[in-house]
Amino acid sequence: MSPTMVGTTALPLPSVRRGKVRDVYAVGDGRLLLVASDRVSAFDVVMRELVPYKGAVLTQITAWWLRQFEEEIAHHMLSVDADEIVAATPALRPHVQQLRGRAMLCRRTDVFPIECVVRGYISGSAWKEYKTSGTLAGEQLPPGLLESAPFTRPIFSPATKAETGHDENITMEQMRGVVGAADAAALETLARRLYERGRDVAASRGIIIADTKFEFGRAPDGRVLLIDEVMTPDSSRFWPADQYAPGRTQPSFDKQPLRDWLDTERRAGRWDGNAPPPTLSDAVVAATSERYLDAFRRITGAPLDTRALQ
Repeated sequence: MSPTMVGTTALPLPSVRRGKVRDVYAVGDGRLLLVASDRVSAFDVVMRELVPYKGAVLTQITAWWLRQFEEEIAHHMLSVDADEIVAATPALRPHVQQLRGRAMLCRRTDVFPIECVVRGYISGSAWKEYKTSGTLAGEQLPPGLLESAPFTRPIFSPATKAETGHDENITMEQMRGVVGAADAAALETLARRLYERGRDVAASRGIIIADTKFEFGRAPDGRVLLIDEVMTPDSSRFWPADQYAPGRTQPSFDKQPLRDWLDTERRAGRWDGNAPPPTLSDAVVAATSERYLDAFRRITGAPLDTRALQ
């Protein structure tokens, strides 16, 4: 049987926001429902085609990490069991199959408007800026770094949260101006600790976590909670350790097959990089889906239970 795929949702709950991947609803009593769709974006353009199992991978790998980190920090997750969620919110019963695997019932928090990025290796936007100016968010980095090279010590690299387009790297001084000095220091400490813990877990499974981003929110009782997605292929760079070599772009466990194909289309002049995107082939969709499933298997040590998603 084919998996149930979800592009957009229209649940009988108040809509809070609809992102590139997640639809967020208010449940009441200080709770939110996060539903990860199978939408996929690349170069800030959302594709028309859906990627099987993508939403479930993002939700379930986040849930797995949150359980690993429970001794380090409290989190917002209440349940990822669709039957439990429906029991708590009976209006969702007609939509239970659509929610299976991809829905997370959460505590609602006052979100810190900062992406807490930790970089163990120089790649992505950090490498792009470094090549141009030798800096990251305007702050000087050591000379002579190679692309994908490790930093001597992971770098905490905050960014603004963007609803559309790319997040913008900012300095710690700018972050202090947004959230205050005390919270900035606390969030940096938490993000570094979580990155180092996750990095070590992933390394034991043959994966390098080159960088990742965390989000935090303050609960009504004043506690800082870890929220949103955690160390997923969408929020992190996962590299296969057995193929790692500095000085070049690394293969990754995410939508690399999609990005590579789109790059080919741009170079050939068949796509200008803007919406609407080109039509994806079945092979590109299947390869992208398998990357997500492979990341889940490697990180958690078990395959995703796809039977429940049929």
